[in-house]
Formats: sequence, C-alpha cells, structure tokens
Amino acid sequence: MKNFSLYRMLIIITMAVKFFLQVTFFRKRHRKRWTSRTNEKWEALLKRQAAEYRQTALRLEGLLIKLGQFLSTRADIMPQAFIEELEDLIDRVPSVPWEAAKAVMDKEWNKPYDSILDEISEEPVASASIGQVYKGRLPNGATVAVKVQRPGIERIISTDFKAIRIVMWLADLFTPFGKQTDLPALYKEMETTISQELDFSKELQNGFYFRKRYELFDKISVPFYYEEYSTKKVLVMEWVEGARITDLKFLEQNSINRRDLAARLVELFLEQLLQEGRFHADPHPGNILVKKDGTIILIDFGMVGEIQKKDAVHIRRLVEGIVLEDYDQVLSALESLRFLLPGADHAQLKTIIQALVDNYTEKNFASPDDFVVQKLLADLEKIVKEQPIQLPSEFAFFGRAASTFVGILYILDPDIDLLEVGKPLIFKWLQENPEPGPASGQPAFQWLIRSFRPLLSVPRQIQQTLDEPRKYREWRQDFEKHRLQHDFLLSKKRDALFFITFSSILTAAAAFMEQRLWLYGGGILILISLLYYAVNLRAHRRLFRRIK
Repeated sequence: MKNFSLYRMLIIITMAVKFFLQVTFFRKRHRKRWTSRTNEKWEALLKRQAAEYRQTALRLEGLLIKLGQFLSTRADIMPQAFIEELEDLIDRVPSVPWEAAKAVMDKEWNKPYDSILDEISEEPVASASIGQVYKGRLPNGATVAVKVQRPGIERIISTDFKAIRIVMWLADLFTPFGKQTDLPALYKEMETTISQELDFSKELQNGFYFRKRYELFDKISVPFYYEEYSTKKVLVMEWVEGARITDLKFLEQNSINRRDLAARLVELFLEQLLQEGRFHADPHPGNILVKKDGTIILIDFGMVGEIQKKDAVHIRRLVEGIVLEDYDQVLSALESLRFLLPGADHAQLKTIIQALVDNYTEKNFASPDDFVVQKLLADLEKIVKEQPIQLPSEFAFFGRAASTFVGILYILDPDIDLLEVGKPLIFKWLQENPEPGPASGQPAFQWLIRSFRPLLSVPRQIQQTLDEPRKYREWRQDFEKHRLQHDFLLSKKRDALFFITFSSILTAAAAFMEQRLWLYGGGILILISLLYYAVNLRAHRRLFRRIK
C-alpha cells in the first residue's frame, strides 16, 4: 500500500495539515495567557507530533526519512522538541529481495550479473532508502562493494516531492515558516541535492573528485571507483575494511588516539568549509570509517553540496572574525552570505554572538545548570526566530553537514575545544591564502593589526560588561512588548487568510452548484476578509518601521 502514489501523498499532506491545525488552535487558545504549565503542554504537543512524524517516516520510507534527517538540523525553524526526536532518525528499511536487485544489475549491465562478477553476496551488507550494498569480487580478484538502486525508488521519491511541495505551499501560506526562510528556494535546493542520489553516475564523479582532493592528506582516504562497471543505478567501488568512526570499542582495541582522530576530523571539515568547491553533505558516522591504523575513510558521495568562490571569501571572513573576536566583521560576513535580511538589529546580534563565544571559550557550557547560559541560549533561539534572519537554501545542507560533524567530534572527544583546535589550522590557512584586495599588498602589517586587535579591545569590553545588566533589562522589556504586538497582528493576519481561503472555496462550490445566495454571500465574505487582512498588514508594517 505504501508504494501507491495517491496513498503516500494523502498520508503526508494529511499529517502536515493536522500538525498545522494543532499548532494554530493551541496558540489561539493560549495567546492571552502563556504560563509555565502552558509551555509544558506545548512541548508535549511538539513531542507527540515529532514522534508521529518519525513513525510515519519509518513506515513509508522514501523521502520522509531524509527530510526528517534534514529537519533535525534546522534549529532556526524547528522547535527543540522536534529536533531531539528526529536527530537520530536513520535509514532503517528492509532490503529488497535478491531477485529484484539481481534484475536491476542485469538490466543496467545489459548482460547477466555473473558475467561481470565472479562472486557476490545475496544478502546486502547495508540497506538504505535509496539503495543497498553487496560485497562482490571481480574476475581480477579485487574485492568490491556493489551499490544497487532499489527498484521503483525514483517513482516513490518523485511522489514524495509532489506531496512536500504542497506541504511547503501550505506552510508558506498559513505558518510563520515562510517569513523565516525562503521555502521555494529551500525546496529547490533540497530537490536538487537529494535527486543527485538517484543518479549513481553523479556519485561516481563525486567519488573521483574527492579521491583526488584528498590524495595528499595524511591518513585520509577515499575508495577507488570502477567507472567501467558503474551505471546510473549500479555503482562499483573498492571494498574497504573499517569500523564506524564512532565505534569507541574498535578505537580502544586498536590503540587509536581519539583526541588525535578528532583533530584530524576538524582539519578535514575546515578544509571543506574554507575552500570553495564540493563538500560531503551527508557525513554521518556510517559514511566516515576508520581503519585499524587510524586512517579516516570517506564513503558515499551521493549527497554533495558546493561552496561558490564568492561565498568562500565571506566564510573565510566569518571564521577569521570569530577567531580574532572581531564581531563587526562576523556580522558583515553573515550579511554578505545572505543570512541577515534588511532590518536586522546589528547591535543586538553582535551582543548575543559575542556573549555566546565568550561563554563557550570560558567553558561555561560545561555546567548544564548555569542559569546565565540557559538564558543566553533561550535568547539566542528567540532572536533567531524574531529577527529577520534566514538560512539561505544553498547553505541548508552545509548546516546539516556541520552539525553532524560536530556531533561526531564530541563523541570522540567530549572535552574538545573547537576554537583552540581550529585556530592553528585557520591561522595557517589565512597565511597561505591572503585576503584578496588592497590589504593583500601588506600581509605582515595586516596580520599584526589583526593579531593585536583583541588586546586593544579589552578596555571597551570591560565597560560593555559593566553596562550590560541595564542594557539587557531595557532590551528585554522592549523585545517583549514588540513580540506581543507582532504575535497579535500575525494571528489576525492568519485569521484573515483563513477566511479568504474558506470563502473562496465556498464561492467556488456555490458557483458549481448554482446557488446564487451562497455565491453572493461568499463574495461579500471574500471582500470583508481582504479588507481585514489589508488593515492588519498595514498595522504590521507600521510596527516593523517603529522597531527599525
């Protein structure tokens, strides 16, 4: 039943509409009084929704699993309760029968599979939503991994994308998500990136790219790919022996230093972050293996993103600004990277970013009961939701890759200090890649200025710290007042949109059934709803102008 297109679309869209209505009615019911008890009920509702999504994804498989993995990294638009439920959602799908997989190989190779392979296991060694992997042997004796696409998966993914497109349209129309991110652009990026996994010939080219890119790196390896045996639906590559990089027992048995391993992973990630070009968009523990000698092996390049040269320059400035504590440069880089929309409060954002970095470097995050840290994180989450901040669609999968990488690092070394580990690598990279422009003619002078900039700002930072409590109280009062006004007007606009949609459906139905009285009533209701929306839209814009 789950393979029928109409059934899949119905389940996905119905689930989304149900979630939207639950959230809308809950907020309407509690908008005048939001207590700690209300917050507990809200968290419980989100947990139920996340659990339902998870169960539905594991039952339907296909795109929902990958979408869940993606949403679990979007802290900018997804509630924490949802993220916690979905963050360990992985491909857990039953394998297709051997006869079906064999038929795919025979068709792709246009000859019997045993004319290509001397030997192959009939049971897959790994099975995921797109394909499954078998262990085989070529006539020359080489042991290979044979990745075979699941029969009919293209049609299933295509169906799911149609359903997700409808869900995103509804989200853009009736929820705040459309104000926080460019949903059409996000959908396009998601469709492009995930659709790449359906064409194994693209994964083949990505494999060649990364193998060449890391051939000079110490103890980092990428398998060899056999182009002559690879097609759009079958991929043949070198078989590599290794364990998941998070297999701590394997690391201990082979005397692999976890701290050194984590440091090499940081170097690997920074190389992808700071350098323009392709990056691994799905670096979960199953795609990063480690050999007995400590060599890191990257596999599965089905999901690959790309950092453009112009963006690499701004990312470089962002990282440099954090390391050198130049938060004006950090904000400038975020703006150039299209994270900040017009109207963002730079002073407020600068304060919160600086406080976040300071708390991290002072190890305050080590104390889970620290009220200041919890307050800071809560403020950061609210600012991300209330400020005109977005995650550009082209960085969506990079954000997912970054959060996955960081999760692996903390499993390997819970005490790792990312800034301290990354600083020498970043300094080295900055020296080898001077920033283009007039300043590049005086690299030594510029480097000296930047190195001493944090020291020169100490007196100013002390004064800011002494003045912070008063500024914080004023900011909180102002923020709460504007937030309440914003929520109230937004709620009224949603009501108006609901009545516009309802009255349009009523008018269309009346016209179809030739009910003249209903037709007039629906038309009048549409006009009233449009007027109500226009009045609240104008009030909302006036509020934004006052905030600016």
